[in-house]
Formats: sequence, structure tokens, C-alpha cells
Amino acid sequence: MEINADTVRHERQRRGWTQQHLADAAGCSLRTVQRIEKQGLASNESVSALCAVFEIERERLLAGAGRSSSSGGERRVGPLIAAAAAAGAGIGAAITWLAMSLGGAA
Repeated sequence: MEINADTVRHERQRRGWTQQHLADAAGCSLRTVQRIEKQGLASNESVSALCAVFEIERERLLAGAGRSSSSGGERRVGPLIAAAAAAGAGIGAAITWLAMSLGGAA
């Protein structure tokens, strides 16, 4: 899951914590904290742990939080919608074929 690495770093530094201290408090590894702050990638569990430790809402850590609707994160939804539409069309065609096959056999 993409999160805002700058927010994580800011919240950690605001408290005067090292990356190791944050890792210990969140119950994850130092490497996980380093990856989150560098790449902005975290598992759902890591996001939940960071929110609990920082006592902040989940939305504050999400990568799209506070950005305009024309941000890069919003533009990535298009291919997902296209894939979902294609999958839906394929499933619809399969159901139609099955219904016609069963209807013709009766």
C-alpha cells in the first residue's frame, strides 16, 4: 500500500525518535521503517501500527491524502477500471453462453 513517506518521517522526527525507536514502538523491523520512509510502501498491518503509534488517522498516512484529484495516484485508477470492465464483459459473455447452452439442451 502506498503511503506518504514524508508524513511518516515528519511524525517520527517531530517526536525526536530514531528509526529504530519507531520500529520497536510499532512492532516491526528497522528495515521495514527504512523501506517505508524511502519508498512509501507499507503493508496494511504496518500502516495500522504506525497510525496507532503516532495516534493519527489512517487517511493522514495514505499517499493520496491532501492531494488534488489530478495527482498521479488518482490517474492510476484508469487502468484498474479498464481491467475490471474487461473482466466483467468476459464473465458476462461466459454466463450468457452457459445460459444459452443449458436452455438449448432442455
